[in-house]
Amino acid sequence: MEKTIILDDTLIPVDEYLEEKINGLRRISVKFKVTSGNYHDITTLLYKGTFVVKVPNTEEAFKASIDQYSTSITNLYEKGNVGVFSLSLLEAVN
Repeated sequence: MEKTIILDDTLIPVDEYLEEKINGLRRISVKFKVTSGNYHDITTLLYKGTFVVKVPNTEEAFKASIDQYSTSITNLYEKGNVGVFSLSLLEAVN
């Protein structure tokens, strides 16, 4: 299992990783923890919606957009809170 992905230049440690093909396009689904300390940086990154995705173990890179996104908790602005983000990225058609 992959332990990290890189969105643009941001390294994200992941707890779950699934890669599949949807109509010939790569789809990566991950779950990762977000703390109150890195909440702002992660959500600001995700607001971009489209990224260069790198999978370090395969040395692959491709452009992808958010297909699905959810979080287990919405009050991560409160110090000490930790949430789990679920994120699916679908390869962009060139």
